[in-house]
Amino acid sequence: MGMLDGRIALVTGGADGIGAATVRRLAAEGATVVVTDINGEGAAQLATEVGGIGLHHDAGSEADWQRVMEQVRERFGRLDVLVNNAGVGGGGAGDIEGQPLADFHKVMRVCVDSTFIGCKLAIALMKEHGGAIINISSVHGIRAAGYETAYSTAKGAVRLLTKSVAQHCAGYGIRVNSVHPGYVLTHQVQKWIDAQPDPRAVMAGLLAHHPIGYLGTPEDIANGILFLASDQAKFMTGSELVMDGGYLL
Repeated sequence: MGMLDGRIALVTGGADGIGAATVRRLAAEGATVVVTDINGEGAAQLATEVGGIGLHHDAGSEADWQRVMEQVRERFGRLDVLVNNAGVGGGGAGDIEGQPLADFHKVMRVCVDSTFIGCKLAIALMKEHGGAIINISSVHGIRAAGYETAYSTAKGAVRLLTKSVAQHCAGYGIRVNSVHPGYVLTHQVQKWIDAQPDPRAVMAGLLAHHPIGYLGTPEDIANGILFLASDQAKFMTGSELVMDGGYLL
């Protein structure tokens, strides 16, 4: 018997990285998973693998969200778990002097707008029976990074948005929590490391920030998301699950 038997879950940014690991973890515990991603083909392939549904989804678009949620409503009539995982880094120069306003707006749209819209629309599909919303923030949503102005701002906003929504939703039996990963060795992070002039030095610098001695894996974070989605976390709402290998110590 799985921890999520019979439940309907939706994971944004689900085609790769933490999102894909989460899709597989939730499905392994019995959930039917709606996989959404800007990479619609990748979402469809993973959905086929886990017996779910894959949808193309620009998570920063309210119209796209409405289309996705309407398909969930028509197919299942309910939603039990929402994982707002879609996100993007700043790219290029990330400090306040070097970051273009257009990049700042892009990060806010994909990280913050998407979470706001997802929470707002999920409530209508959850409020009659309860549910769990998990918003993916970051250690940089707690401790800012001067080289990631937009990303730190966005993930800090996700952190407090989560608490605001949790207060509002408590009477509906909808739990809303945030997850704050440290650096996770996804394909995107590895690609960024490999593109640096001295990848070994960059990796050494990242490891130095994590007292546990290694970077996280997508599966590590997926395990925490599963916990928050399950009844094992039924007394948690508005909480921050920090999974950072000691980064914030």
